[in-house]
Amino acid sequence: MIGRSQGKARESLSRRAFFGALAGGAALLAGGATASAFGPSSKVRLCQLKYGGGNPVPRATALKRLAWEIEKRTSIDVALEPALIDVSDKALFSHPLLYLSGDRAFPPLPSKDIERLRRHLVFGGLLVIDSAESRLGGGFDRSVRRLVGRLFGDKQLTKVKPSHTLFKSFYLLKTPVGRVATVPYLETVQRDGRAVVVYSHNDLGGAWARDNFGQWEHGVHPGGARQRELAFRWGVNLVMYALCVDYKADQVHIPFILKRRRWQVRP
Repeated sequence: MIGRSQGKARESLSRRAFFGALAGGAALLAGGATASAFGPSSKVRLCQLKYGGGNPVPRATALKRLAWEIEKRTSIDVALEPALIDVSDKALFSHPLLYLSGDRAFPPLPSKDIERLRRHLVFGGLLVIDSAESRLGGGFDRSVRRLVGRLFGDKQLTKVKPSHTLFKSFYLLKTPVGRVATVPYLETVQRDGRAVVVYSHNDLGGAWARDNFGQWEHGVHPGGARQRELAFRWGVNLVMYALCVDYKADQVHIPFILKRRRWQVRP
């Protein structure tokens, strides 16, 4: 049995390194003769999931713009072109963060895809679900809750407390927003103290989407430009959480500790 300290050490490993190793191992098991060194493929690539029926890409430019903002604001080595794959794609385990969106109901995923997606999340992945429908009880919302029930029947979506690491993984944030500010909370599925699913009802992608001429594709209500900026900050926090898990929960107190110990430091 793995001890508590060993479990903590393993949890603190970079998800990016984990998924890179997992992808390399999968390639070897598939019959690849050699494993190439990390190069451009080691960049973090945001990944949107496709599914049959419904509308899986309601905000086509959203992730590309988010990737651009992440590169500008952080030290994350991010690929500017997002991936668009379905759950059965062999590249699934190369992506620590999966983004699922829609604005209407969608059919149930095949059982084999449910198993693959569950394995991805249990092994360290994060599924971010973003409703472009932006209302509780709508078709997309019902489909999402059915999906989560099939993934983790014993664990349902619950509201996130403001003390959660998601609110401080990079920016210090309060109320979740997106293109709209309809629902003042996020929902998550927690497993072993880690969020494996994060569900936003406020259409983050609608706030991120920008066309090739530099024009925002959707208005943001009711907070305008400030709300759009906060939506990007939520996107950055989600990506940072996917890569670093809960390291911020330990680090957030360091400035206060240093301040209290400053009297011991000689000029």
